[in-house]
Amino acid sequence: MRASRTATLGTLMDDGPYASLVTVAFDTACRPLLLLSDLADHTRNVQADRRVSLLFEAASGLPNPQSGPRLTVLGQIVPSDAPDHASGHLRRFIARHPAAKLYSDFSDFNFYRVEVERLHFIGGFGAALWLSGDEAAVDDDAAQAMAECETVVVHHMNTDHADAVTLYANKLLGKRGKAWKMIGVDPDGLDLKLKNTFVRLNFDEPVHDAASCRAMLVALAEKARSDN
Repeated sequence: MRASRTATLGTLMDDGPYASLVTVAFDTACRPLLLLSDLADHTRNVQADRRVSLLFEAASGLPNPQSGPRLTVLGQIVPSDAPDHASGHLRRFIARHPAAKLYSDFSDFNFYRVEVERLHFIGGFGAALWLSGDEAAVDDDAAQAMAECETVVVHHMNTDHADAVTLYANKLLGKRGKAWKMIGVDPDGLDLKLKNTFVRLNFDEPVHDAASCRAMLVALAEKARSDN
């Protein structure tokens, strides 16, 4: 999920189900964040019925898409209770979708958050698993702690350790380029950007506060340098 920038949103109309493409970001607790126009059909749908699904997939580019991973998230969509810069919702969304800055403050655009109730993961043929929202949830305290320190961590890494950020992309993810920027960090990993390319680096284990995040980033930098 966290690696995805788009998803297929399923909503309910009066005469049946409706699917649409949406851009998506996530808060540090991995709840999907959507920026929707009041004029869109899917927005009118969720204003009448909050039940939604989101399909995330990394399969369409494969020779046989049925062999690739996909995840369907089911839950309730609600207006975001924190759509401002201080909350991090707007900042996190714009970091992943810079073009959204042009219309994010329009009066007919609003942020929504999906409260996840169930998830269905399919990893390919014969690999399927249902999870409850609680089973897949990020620890609340860790999510809050990372939300509070994220801005400082990102600024510090991009300002004082830009070489390490680029090494994460080059050595740990095999991506080219010499000016990568960190655009987000959460309990599960970090997000990187170079021009219009966005990549995700997952941690080997979750972090739960600024100190454990720092230790993880140092360890990743050491690992990346050892691969030189």
